Amino acid sequence: MLAGQGLQRGRAAVDDASWEVAYSQLGAADAQHPLDAPDLELLATAAYLTGRYEASTNAWSRAFDEHLRAGSVCDAAGCAFWLAFGLVNRGESARAGGWIARALRLLDQRVGDCVQRGYFHTIVAVQQLWQGNVDAALDDSDRAAAVADRFDDADLRTLATLVQGQVLVARGDVRAGVARLDEMMVVVTTGGVSPTVAGLAYCAVIGVCHQLFDLRRAREWSGALSSFCDRQPELVPYSGACQLHRAEILRLHGDWDFAETALDDARRRGERAGDLPVTGQAWYESAELHRARGDLARAEQDYRRASECGWEPQPGMALLRLAQGRVDVAEASIRRLYDEPTSVPRASIVVAYVQIMLATGDHVAAAAAIDELDHLAEQLDSQFLRTVAGQRRAEVLVAGGNHRAALPLLRTALVGWRDLGVGYDAARVRELIGRCCAALGDADTAQLEFDAARAVYRELGAAPDLARITDHRPDGCPLSPRELEVLRAVASGKTNRAIAAELVLSEKTVARHISNIFSKLGLSSRAAATAYAYERNLT
Repeated sequence: MLAGQGLQRGRAAVDDASWEVAYSQLGAADAQHPLDAPDLELLATAAYLTGRYEASTNAWSRAFDEHLRAGSVCDAAGCAFWLAFGLVNRGESARAGGWIARALRLLDQRVGDCVQRGYFHTIVAVQQLWQGNVDAALDDSDRAAAVADRFDDADLRTLATLVQGQVLVARGDVRAGVARLDEMMVVVTTGGVSPTVAGLAYCAVIGVCHQLFDLRRAREWSGALSSFCDRQPELVPYSGACQLHRAEILRLHGDWDFAETALDDARRRGERAGDLPVTGQAWYESAELHRARGDLARAEQDYRRASECGWEPQPGMALLRLAQGRVDVAEASIRRLYDEPTSVPRASIVVAYVQIMLATGDHVAAAAAIDELDHLAEQLDSQFLRTVAGQRRAEVLVAGGNHRAALPLLRTALVGWRDLGVGYDAARVRELIGRCCAALGDADTAQLEFDAARAVYRELGAAPDLARITDHRPDGCPLSPRELEVLRAVASGKTNRAIAAELVLSEKTVARHISNIFSKLGLSSRAAATAYAYERNLT
């Protein structure tokens, strides 16, 4: 009687999405009397969703055996699918492959159709996609969708549509692929699929949004994933990814303190779930945040931890070297990354490459990379990348002293960042507008732009930007705001190359500024310039 009551409570907990209670009650009932195959499937699901992955694998394996003993080949194959699903998500591809092969052999021996065949079509489609065979992948995902329609299976339809969308994006048909994914998410957000499939769908579609630099969709679906996880606080497999995506959005939109908290939570959840990709990416995002705030030692530590988890620490590490003034190291790293095949999204590499090429004074390479960035923006239909490309093109003009031509591009970029809600980059553009206005003699407008940028930097805690933007000129100082910036950099011990990297100038322009500083102040050496700066509290 007690076992029966526990079993009933366990089944009810599954219906209520109370996964800890479900696992506890079903597990206790199983200990008193071995569960039959359908209840073992419930136990396996509850174990998976609470992060008890080996227990889930064991329960699915037992359910597989029970179905097979009863002659239910299709049901057994279904258990093998979900068992392999869990193993793949944990990186155990060899074990997963064994179960997939076993299930397919059983299905091939069976005469007639069954819905489980459709699930294995999705696996084959994903394998084809990973191998770059996009046409074959689309064919297999279409077969899976056809099976889903015949059996009216919502989970299978969702998986098939997910793969179809990913394949279309990979094939270059971005709009059609995104439309397919949006269609899928309508069903997912209304609760029409199982939690296991819903969690996968959320994470996968947000991943595509980041791949496409589609901030609006990423923000929308990240919010939906947060609601999904909040309704089921005991979920383990997707909660780390949920917090990670939330942190990425917070960082981009300027909520850096909240982003840091979310990243810490994401990392802990990823570690608990044994999810190395989530853990590694959380360390990487944390490093990016610390780099922006000027805590370069902490950033270096976090990039290394990301690498230990198998997450590529580039291009962030190259940008860190740039921030450290190690321009040669940054250049070597980014040129290597730019020229080699890598798992890092191409657009991320190109954006960093342009920044570092500007710092080295290689404006020809920077301009060529911006052309590639424009092409990627059109290919991915990404407003984010169009805005980045416009800003970087303006920076090339600024570095070459063509301030008037840069201003229209910067004002367009400012509209783009505001439209996307990306406050930090909007502030960076306002600072550049200020520099252009100052160079053109419009001191009043320059000061307004500097003040606006400074307010954002101060709110974010962006220390390097605050230090760079200061344009106060003490009474009696004959230096221009830009020359004062260069003098401060010289006094801090930076080389011409490091100053060029920090101020987005060419080394030739930095040398000219230093020559002007020496001439205006009657100095003859960097040591004398440093002493002058310290004596007058200009540092």
